Amino acid sequence: MFTGQCLCGDVTFKYDGPLGPVSLCHCSQCRRAHGSAFSASAPVQKVRFRVVSGEERITEFESRPGKYRAFCSRCGSQLYSRVDAIPGIIRLRVGAINEPLGRGAAQHVYVGSKSDWFEITDDLPQFEKTERTNDPH
Repeated sequence: MFTGQCLCGDVTFKYDGPLGPVSLCHCSQCRRAHGSAFSASAPVQKVRFRVVSGEERITEFESRPGKYRAFCSRCGSQLYSRVDAIPGIIRLRVGAINEPLGRGAAQHVYVGSKSDWFEITDDLPQFEKTERTNDPH
């Protein structure tokens, strides 16, 4: 069981299931949305994800046709993303999780569009785009 919350604490959630591999996404949309060199997220089963409090604070923004980014409307914390093409999966922003994950990131994706001011220095696999089609990163 994982629990999590936004920065202000208004939105809390529980996830009762396994986390998929953590991806560090360097695409320009994720960099802009997070104001950072990359985003860190893991795919999770939507049926095992539950908002405990603050559901009315969650706002979804359609960042491209069929892709939505969810955030707290009070503090702006990114919570997850989802795509219409894969309705049973959301990509949970692992920085919002309270507990230790028990493992590190699995890969860097979209390194073909990474920022020029950040250097990847670890040995994780790097993918020019992504390793899967329809990845909702």
